[in-house]
Amino acid sequence: MAIDYDRLMNWPFPEVEQTFSVRDAILYALSVGYGYDPLDEGQLPFVFEETDFKVAPTMAAVLAGPGFWMRNPETGIDWKKMLHGEQGIEVHRPLPPGATVTAQTRVTGIVDKGPDKGALVFTERTVTDKASGEALATVTITSFARANGGFGGPAGPQPAPHAIPEREPDAVCDLPTHPSSALLYRLCGDPNPLHVDPAVAAAAGFAAPILHGLCTLGVSGHAVLRTYCGYDVGHFKSLNLRFTSPVYPGETIRTEMWRDGAIVSFRTKVLDRQVVVLDNGRVWIDG
Repeated sequence: MAIDYDRLMNWPFPEVEQTFSVRDAILYALSVGYGYDPLDEGQLPFVFEETDFKVAPTMAAVLAGPGFWMRNPETGIDWKKMLHGEQGIEVHRPLPPGATVTAQTRVTGIVDKGPDKGALVFTERTVTDKASGEALATVTITSFARANGGFGGPAGPQPAPHAIPEREPDAVCDLPTHPSSALLYRLCGDPNPLHVDPAVAAAAGFAAPILHGLCTLGVSGHAVLRTYCGYDVGHFKSLNLRFTSPVYPGETIRTEMWRDGAIVSFRTKVLDRQVVVLDNGRVWIDG
C-alpha cells in the first residue's frame, strides 16, 4: 500500500492522557545519565526528591506520545523501513515534578523525495497540563519513510538543517552511558525489543541492542544544560537535532558545542568510535 497524502495529512490521532510522577522523572533522569557522579550537587536535584527537585527538560519528548502509529497498515507506510530522522522540543515552561498531561498529535507535512528516495513525514504535538490548561512543551518529529517515495506527493518544502560552525568547539562535554541504559530508558515509554533483545538487534544488522535515539538526545541535552545553563532548567528553551547513527549502551558520548549569543550549536559523537550520532543540533538558551 502506498501513502495516501490526504488521508495521512488528516490522520485521526486520539487525544493521549498521561500521568507522571516524581518517580517517573527520576527514572527518566537516571536513564539519560543524570546522577552518574553522585557527588555532583548540580545533578542531585534531578534524581533526589528531597531537594529543590527539577525535571530534565528533554523529558517532554516522552510525554503523551501517540505510540508507534505508523505500524497501522492503513497509513501506507512500510514501518520496518522507517527511521527517526529529526526531533525538536520547545519548552514553554519548566516541567512540573508530576502532573497529568494531555496531547493531540497531528501531521503537519509530508514530502515525497521521489522513487527509491523515500518520504518525510512531519508531526507535532503540544503537551498540556490538564489541570491548568497551560502548554508545557511542543514536540516535533521528522520521520524518514525510506520505502515510501514516489507516491505523487509534494516535493517540498523541506527545512534546511541547522549549520554547525566551522571553528573549533567552544566547549566539549563527555558523558557516559551505562551498559543497562537502554533497559532503563525503555521503561520511559519505548519497549521496542531492538533495544533489549540481542536476537532482534542481530536480525536488524546490529552487533548488540542499540540505545534509543531519544536517550542519546537526553544525554546531549544534559551536556548543554550542564555546560551553558548551570543545570538551571529555566534557561533551556528549545532543542532541535538530526539523528545520524546509533549508540551502543556503555559507550561514552562526547557533545561538542558552539555558543553564539542565545544559540548553542552542537554535534554529538561516540568517543571511542569517533562516529557522529547526532548532528545539526541547536539549543536556544535564555540567560
